[in-house]
Amino acid sequence: MEQIGLEWQPWQPEKLSVKQVTARLRRTLREQFSNLYVTGEVSALKVATSGHLYFNLKEEDAVLSCVIYRQSARLMKFQLRDGLMLQARGSIDVYEPRGVYQFLVEFVEPLGVGALQQAFEDLKKKLAGEGLFESARKRPLPRFPRRIGIVTSPTGAVIQDMLNVFERRSRGLEIRIYPSLVQGAGSVEQICAGLRYFSESGWPDVVVVARGGGSLEDLWSFNDEAVAREIAACSIPVVSAVGHETDFTIADFVADLRAPTPSAAAEIIAPDLTVLMERLEGLDRAMARSVRHAISTRREQVFRHGVDQARGLLQRRLNRFAQRLDEIDSRMEGLLKIRVWKLKLAYQQATLELMAKDHRLIFMERWEKIVRMRTAMRERIKSILSVYALKQKSLEGQLQQLNPTSILERGFAIVRLEDGRIVRNPKEVRKGSQIQIRVAKGSFDAIRK
Repeated sequence: MEQIGLEWQPWQPEKLSVKQVTARLRRTLREQFSNLYVTGEVSALKVATSGHLYFNLKEEDAVLSCVIYRQSARLMKFQLRDGLMLQARGSIDVYEPRGVYQFLVEFVEPLGVGALQQAFEDLKKKLAGEGLFESARKRPLPRFPRRIGIVTSPTGAVIQDMLNVFERRSRGLEIRIYPSLVQGAGSVEQICAGLRYFSESGWPDVVVVARGGGSLEDLWSFNDEAVAREIAACSIPVVSAVGHETDFTIADFVADLRAPTPSAAAEIIAPDLTVLMERLEGLDRAMARSVRHAISTRREQVFRHGVDQARGLLQRRLNRFAQRLDEIDSRMEGLLKIRVWKLKLAYQQATLELMAKDHRLIFMERWEKIVRMRTAMRERIKSILSVYALKQKSLEGQLQQLNPTSILERGFAIVRLEDGRIVRNPKEVRKGSQIQIRVAKGSFDAIRK
């Protein structure tokens, strides 16, 4: 019987190089620890000149070395700092030059509202340092816009409330809605696309980004740096109407105007046509009153000027008559003197003849004739002067009658309508109409019953 024997060979360990061991470990770790979510506190943060971020995630006594490469770091919405609690997504990898394992982080988000608030403050500080919040770069809204572009969700109460306000205040506005998610994945990209659409088309007079209220996490899309920069780059004035009155987002600070609510944004943008029409009617009434007052004032001035002209004309005519009377009086006085002188000559001649012939009877007759002629001449002169005096009094009476003030002194009055027209017929005054009555000592208003 033949015995079969087994040959014993000693165990030989696998011989690997350092590189091979590192590669096998790297492959094993990637297969077993890929697409992990790890939470921890940031410590030993270091920002390399290459843009990579190196830090540790620690929890009690455990520490995990982490790295975020520059490409992923650029997409972060906040700044890392020591002590910040994070949730990081990535894979375990081996860094061959040092033979250590590390967590390759692809995405991080802060944990808790406090962390979100810190991210908010970090981005706010960054953009403020670039001047995106400066009031000098903010543009005024058009006073009477006709075309309004809105970037918001096409469903929900926000857009319906805004449309109701627009319809109530300014019917006939042209409104275009760019449908967009307002929270969650893809919302930032859609909001930016809507802003670019309106900016490049140049169609609207004003653009509104709108969303209802919510928590800090719900409003976080409007705290995104990409949205903020798209608002700043928009060629059309932008109104941010996000959340409630107490909510503030980065979009509010960058926009040309921040509205406390979407409905308030519609109130601010759309002019109230009813108020405008009332204001225009008020201005029209004020202008009509001003025109009527100006016309009445000018009519009064023309009336006074006409009276002054009539008075001046009559005075000039009276002066001319008085001057003519003076001339006639002077001429009559000259004629009288000549006639008296001639009579004196005749008297002297008659006296000489009488003395020569002593014809006393002839002398007496001629003397009586002279007396009669002198008396007649005096009476004639008085008659002429009396006629001109009567003419003078007649002209003065006419002047007095033409003076409207004298007419008013006799108890007459001038009645005017509201528009300044003089009333000549009672039918011109309707019941309830207000009239102005002018008397000698002033004027007063009355209403016809």
